[in-house]
Amino acid sequence: MATETVAKPRTSARVHVQKFGTFLSGMIMPNIGAFIAWGLITALFIEKGWLPVPQLGGFGETDGVPNTGLVGPMITYLLPLLIGYTGGKMVYDVRGGVVGAIGTMGVIVGAGIPMFIGAMIMGPLGGWTMKKIDSIWDGKIRPGFEMLVNNFSAGIWGALLAILGFYGIAPAVQAFSTGAGNVVQFLVDNGLLPLTSIFIEPAKVLFLNNAINHGVLTPLGVQQSLEQGKSILFLLEANPGPGLGILLAYMFFGRGVAKASAPGAAIIHFLGGIHEIYFPYVLMRPLLILAAIAGGMTGIATLAITNSGLVAPAAPGSIFAVLAQTSRDSYIGVILAVLLAATVSFLVASVIMKTTKHSDEVDLNDATSRMEQMKGKKSSVASTLTGAGAGAAAGGGVGVLTGPVKNVVFACDAGMGSSAMGASVLRNKIKAAGFPDVKVTNASIANLSDTYDVVVTHQDLTERAKPVTSSAVHYSVDNFMNSPRYDEIVELVRESNTGGGTVPGTDPGEGTPGGASGAGAGTAAGAAGAAAGTATATRGAHAADAPVDAAPEVGTTGTATGGTEVLARESVILDGSATTRDAAIDEAGRLLLARGAVDEGYIAAMHEREASVSTYMGSYLAIPHGTNAAKDHIRKSAVSVIRYPQGIDWNGKQVKFVVGVAGVNNEHLHILSSIAKVFTDKQQVARLEAATSVDEVLELFGKVNA
Repeated sequence: MATETVAKPRTSARVHVQKFGTFLSGMIMPNIGAFIAWGLITALFIEKGWLPVPQLGGFGETDGVPNTGLVGPMITYLLPLLIGYTGGKMVYDVRGGVVGAIGTMGVIVGAGIPMFIGAMIMGPLGGWTMKKIDSIWDGKIRPGFEMLVNNFSAGIWGALLAILGFYGIAPAVQAFSTGAGNVVQFLVDNGLLPLTSIFIEPAKVLFLNNAINHGVLTPLGVQQSLEQGKSILFLLEANPGPGLGILLAYMFFGRGVAKASAPGAAIIHFLGGIHEIYFPYVLMRPLLILAAIAGGMTGIATLAITNSGLVAPAAPGSIFAVLAQTSRDSYIGVILAVLLAATVSFLVASVIMKTTKHSDEVDLNDATSRMEQMKGKKSSVASTLTGAGAGAAAGGGVGVLTGPVKNVVFACDAGMGSSAMGASVLRNKIKAAGFPDVKVTNASIANLSDTYDVVVTHQDLTERAKPVTSSAVHYSVDNFMNSPRYDEIVELVRESNTGGGTVPGTDPGEGTPGGASGAGAGTAAGAAGAAAGTATATRGAHAADAPVDAAPEVGTTGTATGGTEVLARESVILDGSATTRDAAIDEAGRLLLARGAVDEGYIAAMHEREASVSTYMGSYLAIPHGTNAAKDHIRKSAVSVIRYPQGIDWNGKQVKFVVGVAGVNNEHLHILSSIAKVFTDKQQVARLEAATSVDEVLELFGKVNA
């Protein structure tokens, strides 16, 4: 009940408006390319364009016949029909899109003006009503008549909707458009248009911008552009100046992670046009909304004074998109509007930051989490705010989990050794914490997909795993047996599965290479020191791979399923002869070779794997195995165990037990699970060190699965 009480405020009016705005944006954004094409054709070929062409721009006559051109038909028919089709398709797939487009044609012809708002009504209406009509006779049509009924029902209902649009919807929408246009003109004539920033700038930070921009400003702007050749409305929300000014203020007067990440955020915002990158900086210091409002008002006032505007929407709000859509006579005004908006925003933000006390180091991550909670999903650029700023080699940044952790994957190069051991250790910890339903699996990096909640990798492999699992929480470790990160993951699982709802990710990594340059990256910036890396904490989808310990137990003889010996007596040596890491790998590999489990090429692949990423597991254990590409050298699954009582230097770590691994499919994974359980128990490790016979080793690995 407590969870319900906490969750209900998120369905507030703001959330409903967000959803409505997202729906409107869903109709407009897929068709932005068409808007840009229309804008470019308009800017180039109309009578006042850069390259006037009567046949394309639609002015003058050819052989006594007025030129239609491309500009008018595109804005009158193409763009509204695309919007109507997209809206219908969103509700009821292609069938809904077709009926929505038919209905949209009615409002287009009935109004005689660009019918974007009408299209945004008729498209979804057509899809929704067609869906309801189809449900009436769903499952009742006789075989062989389905196509006949489907085609005629869509045709008849589409025709009726077109008539409804012509006589009913078009006049109402035309009246609304005229009224809204009059309001805008009133604001312009009386110098009040800059006041709209009081609503627009806070709306952007609260993710209500789609409802305003795509629901009202873009349709009205297109109509105004058609009549006047440009519109100021396209830059009311899309001006990158206010956000740039705030980020510049952080670059000069911020502290910690916020200051370090601001330059990268500014590039993404100003050049890439992804405005959401600066929202957390405002949420971190709410007073900065005043800077955004001041900058927005300055930009709009500059556009109004210089009578400047764009010919089409600038999406995304990049300076490149803005300049590409600028009217031929408006470049000076538009550039001034952006520069002055950034300047005023910077000055106001600087004063606020210099006169108020605040801890940017900690709160940027919290603000990013709040931003993603308000957005209702993870931000595709959130990781830039923390990880990129500090330059930690482990990569990543901080986001939020929007649901419980259900799937964790351990990934290594081959997906059959290190990852299997780590997965077994963490699975046991999560089960012991009371969450047996959380799946903990292992895989090779080459086989990863963006379907996991949490991804755990060796610190040297994190950067390889992130591109294909960008929406997951990433934890970097250098010790698969007893990493302190495991306790953090267990806590993450507990919080997300017991009503915590959204859980910030705060993994600082472990001894990440390049950590000295990345000191302070991630949530534990100040405390983690030069060795700290980062872990991305963003929410992914759920996967359902088979658990690595799903195979039956190993008995005291080391016999696996179906009598196949994975760990045989002859593959256990209590006193290895090697004195170096490479020699130990050879010794373990030769035992596998003697079993007929691998060929010579696999031993070479074991060395190749070790050269790229260490197979040291912790607790005096190393498990050398081949690369993912070496699986062709494996003939059957086998494991070898060699003890080195005096220890071997393994890249600066002491190793007393070397476990060679070769696996076909998942046949070897149950024995690795057993080995992992032994090496997470100090008493069991001590028994292994003291073992005087091979039988004791086999018995120990058999008992742990009992």
